[in-house]
Amino acid sequence: MPIHLDIGCARGKFLLEMAAIQPEKNFLGLEIRQSLVIAAEREREHLGLKNLRFIFCNANVSLINWLSILPSRTLSIVSIQFPDPWFKRRHQKRRVLQPLLLISLAKRLYPGCQLFVQSDVLPVIKPMQLLIESSGCFDLFETTYGDLLTNKPFPVATEREAYAISRDLPIYRALYFRNNNEIPQLEVLEANYQCFLNKAMMYS
Repeated sequence: MPIHLDIGCARGKFLLEMAAIQPEKNFLGLEIRQSLVIAAEREREHLGLKNLRFIFCNANVSLINWLSILPSRTLSIVSIQFPDPWFKRRHQKRRVLQPLLLISLAKRLYPGCQLFVQSDVLPVIKPMQLLIESSGCFDLFETTYGDLLTNKPFPVATEREAYAISRDLPIYRALYFRNNNEIPQLEVLEANYQCFLNKAMMYS
């Protein structure tokens, strides 16, 4: 069965609920904090969920290597939900969605597969959108609300999402579908992304 990959799954509450209500699907959660992965795996085993696994790794290191050997048509959905914001400019290279990771994901997502991002911090999701769109590999899901979704595509909320909703905080979402376009070279994507960022800064 194809996999829903959730990058930065924290304690895994979202995936634990998703795996329970959708036993016909497979789920994989990645998290950089080992203590959270241990706790999530313990809960998964307690619930007896066979269609879910949690892995401790750095998405921009280990995940890229794993994706390179993953059989084609294994991934169906990739979600990045409420990633660490890393506000300081010198720390922004630590943000989870970087050009090399996006290229690796695009190589393993076949046409029609979904890439979903959401955050409660607009300066975090906007660069993610710029990177995704500058690749040319993904089409934004059309809505009547501009470039951001008002409704979530999943029946379960993450812990941060539930917190934001309970306090009536804004949540910014974008859903993309992999298209048939060729994947750009890394150097080209990095240049296009920087160009997009420069233009965004001019009009911000």
